[in-house]
Amino acid sequence: MPEMTTSVQIVLPQHCNGYKKPRLFGGQIMAWIDITGAVAARRYARAAVTTVCVDHLNFIAPAYLNDTVVQEACVTWSGRTSLEVRVDSYVEQLDGSRTLVNRAYAVYVALDENDQPQAVPEFVPETEEEKQEYVAAVMRRKARLARA
Repeated sequence: MPEMTTSVQIVLPQHCNGYKKPRLFGGQIMAWIDITGAVAARRYARAAVTTVCVDHLNFIAPAYLNDTVVQEACVTWSGRTSLEVRVDSYVEQLDGSRTLVNRAYAVYVALDENDQPQAVPEFVPETEEEKQEYVAAVMRRKARLARA
């Protein structure tokens, strides 16, 4: 995959709901996804970006108070001015093992200094994983356009 952007958070009380065993709010992980995804998009585009949509987001497992959440983001597709970024969120155990808790796909548009869309570099998949992600990204894009 293209250069990976990684972020790390510790789940603190203000990030959680009030259950007996406090869980991370879905909205909090969504905010972290948007930030991590935007950093990956900015690095790739070498420009400011704005979020267009998060069109695929799956909550697979919970994260709890005091968990370490690691997010990894990479570009999966680019168009003329937009790009799609996959963000995987994991809970990392103290031994370093990880459990996938969330996968999201976000679309960003690159902006110039006048807040107008600007061209981004073409994403050319190289590895088999990149090629599979690219094909899936094209299908997600077609579905988004059909819904518009």
